[in-house]
Amino acid sequence: SYKNKCKDSPQENGVQTNQYHTISPPLSPDIQEEPFSTYFEDKVQVPKAVNQTFSFRKLWAFTGPGFLMSIAYLDPGNIESDLWYLICLNTTHPVFLLQLAARLGVVTGMHLAEVCNRQYPTVPRIILWLMVELAIIGSDMQEVIGCAIALNLLSVGRIPLWGGVLITITDTFVFLFLDKYGLRKLEAFFGFLITVMAISFGYEYVLVKPNQGELLKGMFVPYCADCGPVQLEQAVGIVGAVIMPHNIYLHSALVKSREVDRRNKREVKEANKYFFIESTIALFVSFLINVFVVAVFAQAFYNKTNLDVNLMCNTTGSPHQDLFPPDNSTLEVDIYKGGVVLGCFFGPAALYIWAIGILAAGQSSTMTGTYSGQFVMEGFLNLRWSRFARVLLTRSIAITPTLLVAIFQDVEHLTGMNDFLNVLQSMQLPFALIPILTFTSLTSIMNDFANGLVWKISGGLVILLVCAINMYFVVVYVTSLNSVLLYVLASLLSIAYLCFVGYLAWHCLIALGVSCLDCGSRVRKQPAVLIEEQSEYNS
Repeated sequence: SYKNKCKDSPQENGVQTNQYHTISPPLSPDIQEEPFSTYFEDKVQVPKAVNQTFSFRKLWAFTGPGFLMSIAYLDPGNIESDLWYLICLNTTHPVFLLQLAARLGVVTGMHLAEVCNRQYPTVPRIILWLMVELAIIGSDMQEVIGCAIALNLLSVGRIPLWGGVLITITDTFVFLFLDKYGLRKLEAFFGFLITVMAISFGYEYVLVKPNQGELLKGMFVPYCADCGPVQLEQAVGIVGAVIMPHNIYLHSALVKSREVDRRNKREVKEANKYFFIESTIALFVSFLINVFVVAVFAQAFYNKTNLDVNLMCNTTGSPHQDLFPPDNSTLEVDIYKGGVVLGCFFGPAALYIWAIGILAAGQSSTMTGTYSGQFVMEGFLNLRWSRFARVLLTRSIAITPTLLVAIFQDVEHLTGMNDFLNVLQSMQLPFALIPILTFTSLTSIMNDFANGLVWKISGGLVILLVCAINMYFVVVYVTSLNSVLLYVLASLLSIAYLCFVGYLAWHCLIALGVSCLDCGSRVRKQPAVLIEEQSEYNS
């Protein structure tokens, strides 16, 4: 627990706490009160297997949370990513980060938002909640618009964009209540959506026949020929598109759906192992699907002009040929134009299969985004509302700006904001990464499962890299503004952003063992009562 010699610490239930504390220790798993939750009333039972190193039956019991979480790595916001090695790199990082999230949920019985609510002071806690909500809104806009675009393509333009948004909102409400019939049924539905995506994008991958050698080279060799500021902005956006901040909060909550005796150290260790295996498999599947998508874009659209596509669409009788002016400018595609081009070059079936894949990706991602909003709001604000009331509120917060954009923009110009939304989510990453590293590094919270030196160094490097990328982007973005008023406003917001990140980083460094930052006091020591509780827990 954090100590501070600046003020005397009061006594609470026999345990010394700090009125001016940064983070205070929770009770041990033996006596800690289960936090209120409207989810996971009926947890999935895990089969008992004594003296067995690995069990497929147990892996099957733990399978589900990782795949629900991996859906967010397949949302339409990832479709326009075009740097192979960044996709590969950003799919390995989440394995590390999600292991931290799973470990926090399994060991403490609380998800990240609940731990933040109990440990951070009121003002930083509210700011943190608002930042995470902002990330969810940005992600939701991409996902819902992706669904609306898919419906527009499938209906040959008969369903307008705003109509697709309303349909997506409605069916999300319906699908989210599937867990009332059992959590495993909801997980099976998500598995079905992932299968639809794999088949749809896999079909497109086989159809366009990308160069396998160049594909492997692009995965593992970090290069970007003739890249400039625009491509750098896309690269920053990929970080936000793939490692979504609310995913960390979501995964720490989903692992609570399994029946694990947190007082039994062996069961906790076993749960951490199986969740790690399951998350790795889920992320590998999502990586393959992303490979299919990016390969289709790279092979089918590279080095083509608007005139090439216009002539081909005219030859095949496509109703969308007006999207491409008859000039020799380089073809620029998004998820809408991409489907049209596939239809012109490879037939109508390619367009419809592409749209089905986008619809499955958007629908599943908006459902997980809504789930994230439930846990984030419940945890940070300690709400005790009914599930329907919270779903209604969180969907209204996230969908309102999307509906306004859909009403006042046409489908051809909507996806231009994709890069901005990706960068917005990238800038919110520290508000998930720093807290998860902070709390999983505290022995007073994690007991024997606190991060070791390797995990602390690795986590610190990942956070440092992400923060450095974000700071660079902030500087580039602010200096590119032409308006003096916008320049001043962006500068003030940037200073506030960096100050809050610095505040969280300060607490994180103390948790990592830099005790000299803790008001120059002494090495942290746990109260005797907590030490006794830990001894009972460890035994």
